[in-house]
Amino acid sequence: MSDPARPTSPSDASRVASEDCVVLGQLTSPHGIQGWLKVYAYTSPADSIFDYPEWWVRKGGRLLCYRVIQGRRQGKGLAVQLDGVNDRSAAEALVDADIVMPKDALPELADDEYYWHELEGLAVFTRAGERLGRVAGLFETGANDVMMVRGDRDAIDRRERLLPYLPGDVITAVDLDAGEMHVDWDPDF
Repeated sequence: MSDPARPTSPSDASRVASEDCVVLGQLTSPHGIQGWLKVYAYTSPADSIFDYPEWWVRKGGRLLCYRVIQGRRQGKGLAVQLDGVNDRSAAEALVDADIVMPKDALPELADDEYYWHELEGLAVFTRAGERLGRVAGLFETGANDVMMVRGDRDAIDRRERLLPYLPGDVITAVDLDAGEMHVDWDPDF
């Protein structure tokens, strides 16, 4: 039987070790004494992180692959049991580790849908062609997702703006190949 916490192949390990990965979540703390870990997921919905049967876990320059034995909602959060993590000490060794996945392993989206990591870094332009800056991040609110657009040296100013992520309303076009997003937004707002 192979070690449950080893890369499945050198090519898989190098693929995950490259910059072409996305962080899906983080292992935050042990849960109980049988090796369970609490999980903070960046996926939406949060428990869709359990759709991946293997997790690449990165901590302190080490990258290991674990098979997910089971995952579940735990109160308001999530908990996971990973193959080979059988006690609290083993779980403690993984606290603050990132759960990463090669971008090419993510499910394909419809043409008008985007992963947040695809939007981060895009240059943002108004309908009038004024550059507001770059997408610095996105976050969820109760009503809709919000983009943080940070002015840069090529922007009309250095302001940080919060724009609702509303495709068809505020977001008029996204061109990943050009690295641009166009918005219907008053720069004075």
